Amino acid sequence: MLVSSTAHARILRELQPHGATLVAISKTKPTDAVLELYEEGQRDFGENRAQELAAKYEELPGDIRWHMVGHLQTNKVKYIAPFVHLIHSVDSAKVLKEINKQGAKAGRIIQVLLQFKIAREETKYGLEWEEAETLLRSEAFAAMEHVRICGVMGMATFTDDEVQVRREFQKLKGYFDRLKAEFFPGDDAFREVSMGMSSDYRIALEEGSTMVRIGTLLFGERD
Repeated sequence: MLVSSTAHARILRELQPHGATLVAISKTKPTDAVLELYEEGQRDFGENRAQELAAKYEELPGDIRWHMVGHLQTNKVKYIAPFVHLIHSVDSAKVLKEINKQGAKAGRIIQVLLQFKIAREETKYGLEWEEAETLLRSEAFAAMEHVRICGVMGMATFTDDEVQVRREFQKLKGYFDRLKAEFFPGDDAFREVSMGMSSDYRIALEEGSTMVRIGTLLFGERD
């Protein structure tokens, strides 16, 4: 066994009352491990790197919904634009513009989430509120026809301080609520709050997560 089917079943049970989606983060893991979870009924998988995502897309079943969860460079968007289900990591106007451009080339509308910086760690990427506001009010965004913003994403600080983690998740949910009210009222597509990983997903669920990104609990430590 390359994956923990016991953990998979347990996490799905925990997500059920919240109506949340499990995205299994398969970065650095072999396709055999992905297939094991696929056989358990898992269909949403996430990767950190565009080229690894594109390679796995070619090798694995076509009904997998692929999520790009890592920092995305503009020159890598073209590798995933034709097929990606959801890009979680839009952290700049520049990246969104490129996704729109590649979506036009692929003849499709690409679903994305705005990534906000909620953690205290300098290594984490993400928009500040003012940047998101400027982006959404811009003429450039108004002209984009090949992206659909479906919600927000964020990563909490990697810490044992649950109070801090909870506060950061509350901040992200607050951003979601403000965006929904100010920019996406009545837009049913704008509904996702992607927060929570192996170490903190239970807190995230309590704070309104609709999508958790879990790797270690399912696949073991990263290679």
